[in-house]
Amino acid sequence: MESWECSVCGHIYEGEVVPEKCPVCEAPGEKFIKVTTPAAEAEERKWRCTVCGYIHIGNTPPESCPVCNAASELFEEVLEPEAEEEPAVIIEKKWKCTVCGYIHTGLEPPETCPVCNAPAEMFLELDENGKEIGSLPTADVESATSGETQTPSSLLSTLADLLVRNHLHPISVHFPNGILPVVVSFLAIAVFFNLASLEVAAFYNLIVVLLAMPLVLLTGYLEWQKTYKGIKTAVFITKIICGLVVLASVNVLVFWRIIDPGVVAEGSPVKWIYLGIAALLLGAAGLAGHLGGKLVFGSRG
Repeated sequence: MESWECSVCGHIYEGEVVPEKCPVCEAPGEKFIKVTTPAAEAEERKWRCTVCGYIHIGNTPPESCPVCNAASELFEEVLEPEAEEEPAVIIEKKWKCTVCGYIHTGLEPPETCPVCNAPAEMFLELDENGKEIGSLPTADVESATSGETQTPSSLLSTLADLLVRNHLHPISVHFPNGILPVVVSFLAIAVFFNLASLEVAAFYNLIVVLLAMPLVLLTGYLEWQKTYKGIKTAVFITKIICGLVVLASVNVLVFWRIIDPGVVAEGSPVKWIYLGIAALLLGAAGLAGHLGGKLVFGSRG
């Protein structure tokens, strides 16, 4: 039902069409103005004639199109597109692992560092200039690095800092890591083809590895304490275990060969065990090297 207001006397007439004249003041129908209330506006809908495109506003389509006389069933409702809500702007933060330097982007730091497995407590937020905001609570550092031994002598501490700063660990570890594949290859060829000369060459190379191991382990320990705060996560524990396996294996291989020079000779019943220990030695060194590379290069991502 439509509402019409007489512009002469103000009478409100209810009906689908304007009256011929006002029942109060008898003003002609052209003096009536359609009254649109907020509720009526909310209820009004738009209808489009599918024949000529005429737009009709009302609760229902007209009986016929006033332009092309198309029937009401040829009208379709025009639906207003819903206003799209603007997506909330999420400002992500940057977090730095204070152990290995890995940079994480997100609202919160990760539960554990994907590079060194340090817990979330070891992360600090970075400002827009890449500077650390705040500092780690002392309790968090002590709990993560519990068991770290302090060097009593300032001279020794200075020497340790010097060795770490000049990257002596990665330098020293490259010697045994480069030699061990040669050792295993020579031993395998010697066992399969009974070549004594290659077995002797492998033995001498093992001696070089044995002599290099003390420096490798010492510098590795200093690197762990100084650079990575001595944190005891799976990455560092695995590297320590691998280092000990390498040290034990190379000692077994060298001294077994000294005691029994024919340990891999043709017909030796233990040559396969000897070769297996050498393969274990190479695998442990390879795993330690892989984790070391992850710590160095993974933090750059």
